[in-house]
Amino acid sequence: MRTPVIRLLLLTFSLAALFSESALSIENNHAKNKVQQLQSQALESDLAYELVRSLTVEVGARLPGTEADIKAVAWAEKKLIALGFDKVYKEPVSVKHWSRIQATANIIAPYQHRLVISALGGSVSTPEQGITAPIYLTKSLETLKVASPDDVMGKIVVIYEGMQKHKTGANYGKAVKKRSQGASIAASKGAVAILIRSVGTSNHRLAHTGMVRYQKDAPKIPAAALSSPDADLIEEIVKADKPVTIKLNLQNQFFEDKTSYNVIGEITGCERPHEIVLASAHLDSWDEGTGALDDGAGVGIVTAAAHLIQSKSSCPKRTIRVVLYAAEEIGLLGAKAYLEAHKEELKDHILATESDFGGGPVWQLQTRFAPNKLGFVDELFRALKPLDIERGHNKAYGGPDISVLKNAGVPVLSLYQDGTDYFDYHHTADDTLDKVNSKHLQQNVAAWVTMLHLVANSDFYFREQPSTREDIAHMKNTNKSL
Repeated sequence: MRTPVIRLLLLTFSLAALFSESALSIENNHAKNKVQQLQSQALESDLAYELVRSLTVEVGARLPGTEADIKAVAWAEKKLIALGFDKVYKEPVSVKHWSRIQATANIIAPYQHRLVISALGGSVSTPEQGITAPIYLTKSLETLKVASPDDVMGKIVVIYEGMQKHKTGANYGKAVKKRSQGASIAASKGAVAILIRSVGTSNHRLAHTGMVRYQKDAPKIPAAALSSPDADLIEEIVKADKPVTIKLNLQNQFFEDKTSYNVIGEITGCERPHEIVLASAHLDSWDEGTGALDDGAGVGIVTAAAHLIQSKSSCPKRTIRVVLYAAEEIGLLGAKAYLEAHKEELKDHILATESDFGGGPVWQLQTRFAPNKLGFVDELFRALKPLDIERGHNKAYGGPDISVLKNAGVPVLSLYQDGTDYFDYHHTADDTLDKVNSKHLQQNVAAWVTMLHLVANSDFYFREQPSTREDIAHMKNTNKSL
């Protein structure tokens, strides 16, 4: 079986085969050659990697509301201007500002062990002296839901169920619920704190952070993630029928809301500049690592792809808008602010896309278009096929940030990356630059530049249905069938 790197080395030799006379519905050789040129240049460009390197080295971790977050905003503005985007601007986003101070946990009986933990984002603190309590060990969120309050009362809940690797990250949706919902369910049964096995797939002794969601009708209790080996350790002790007591100390700090920003760069279309092809990633990150995979890689990929069109291609018909969202990690706050700020022009958003799944190679194209608009996907798939990309389904999720646009009726497209190892590093101190593969980034940029070029220069509209009378009028005025 060919490895992704070997396949990438073969791409430059196979690109020409794509552009036979019958390969694409693009009607002239100049257009075919342009796509071939863009892909070849992307496969030789180090810009995406250089952007990730610059962001992680010069800014580092970018927790919303911090000084580093604002430094990242300034970094993004400067980079977009330097790369020649003809419009660069920022839009304010109100963000919650929470910061960790201390997180320690120790088994004090029946044996003594130091545990590796990370406070979950937004967690309340323990008392200053910490909490010492016996544990209630349970397999999953589902088993916690049916636990008797008499068994949970006064204890530290520990959820030990793990998460299995999957190319698409398919198990994350179920696993993450214990992180988001576990604290309130445990608190409603009288627990004094909760430790969850990290939402991740490695056996490294690192904890994976992420947001906790407190329900309004439940008390707030301290919540932290536990490294997988330490979750295994606790389970082994309990299997021997020995009660476990843990001392937990979490000290966190809450501040007044701060202002962050969505940073936006545009390549203005020459024929229909009001029509928007949106490419996005999120600029913020958790504070344990430096946010190289989540989501520095995405920032590098979408920025480099759009820049390549701006610098090497003729002016696109439609405007390409790169949005680097604020505060994705703490609740899609930048995405929600964007939706509110641009709700009057959503009818002109032709397509929304997002890169927020690390830096693995793109392996599948997914869409969410009206069924009678899938002819364009045939063309796009043929253009992407030399990059070893499969055709997927027409039920694309799109990504976290653009899910709010999808829910508002904007068509979405996903260039799905191989995420087999993504959750080994997700939200940990191991999310650092050395985990980024520059060759994989080049393949990503080649896929993205192909997609952006073809969509921005097409006459296709992809909506499931017109959402407003104004949308219908817009379509009729441009003589496009619905």
